[in-house]
Order: sequence, then structure tokens, then C-alpha cells
Amino acid sequence: ANRLGGNSLSDLLVFGRRAGLSAALYAKNRGGQLTVDQGQVEAVAREVIAPFDRAHGENPYALQAELQETMQTLVGIIRTESELREALGKIERLKARAERVGVDGNRQYNPGWHTALDLKSLLTVAECCATAALERTESRGGHTRDDHPYTDDQWGKVNVVQRLEGADLRLRREALPEMPAELKALFQERK
Repeated sequence: ANRLGGNSLSDLLVFGRRAGLSAALYAKNRGGQLTVDQGQVEAVAREVIAPFDRAHGENPYALQAELQETMQTLVGIIRTESELREALGKIERLKARAERVGVDGNRQYNPGWHTALDLKSLLTVAECCATAALERTESRGGHTRDDHPYTDDQWGKVNVVQRLEGADLRLRREALPEMPAELKALFQERK
């Protein structure tokens, strides 16, 4: 529930470095030869060029603009259950329309094609944000629920985590690891 302006750049630098070092160590220790499923590669290649087969399909820029408007209006800084549910309905409809997105032109520098490809990820992230905000019935940090204006200490013990299982997102609450004593002492001083 952080990401308030000003602390995001240092956060990105610190955790980006940590993630990179961890990925490098994982790859180094993995050993052996990696195999690639050619069927998966071909399926992704077909999916990626499919918008060219639908040149008169949905406009990717229009869908992106509708998604931005939905997120800004309904999943913004101050949220309510009814607005979050409305947003999730709109996101579902946008996901269906995104399956019909079309582009024209060629594959060399084609921003419309890039936008069409980005839509799937943008819609997934939007759904995760709205679903997690709906699940978290409290206000904390940058997450403010007008219908749940107070911080609930029970929510301070868990993260709301979403993972893809097949084609579906699954939401669960996962316990946070115990906070180191010296860090906990800093938070206790603020109360």
C-alpha cells in the first residue's frame, strides 16, 4: 500500500537490483541445458501476429483509452465497493473486445500493433488492482476505501496475492514474514 510519490524511484532502483541479482544467481545455479517447447513458440507467434488478420477489428488505442478512463474514474485514489465492482465489469467487457483488436500496416515500428500487444498485460494488471482493492476492506497507505476508512491491523499481517492458474487469476491472502525487531521498533515509535 505504498508507492506514494517520491519514494518510487529509490524503490525501483533497490528492488530492481535485488531482482536482477537474484535472477542471475538462479540462472547460474540452474545448470543443464534449457529446452524450449517449439509448439509454445509457434502458438505465441500466431497470437502476436493475429491482430494483422483483423485489420478492421477493434481499435487498440480506443480500448487503451477506455481502460485508462475506467481505472482513473473507478479505481483511483479513493475507492468504494460499488465502483470497484463496476470497474471489474468494464474490464471483463474490455478483455472480450481486446480479443477482436485489429491493426494495419507492417511489423516494422508499428505503435498500434505494440498497443494491441500491450492490452492483454494492461487488462491483467487492471483486473489485479481492482480485485485486490475490493478484497482489502481497509484504508492503508496509498489504498483508500471510502467505505472502509480505517486501518485494520489484521490486514497488516497479510498480502493480497494474485497468480495466474491456467487462464484464470486466483486471489489469496499470504501471511507476511515476521518483521525484523529493529524495523518493528521504528513503526512502534510512530504510534
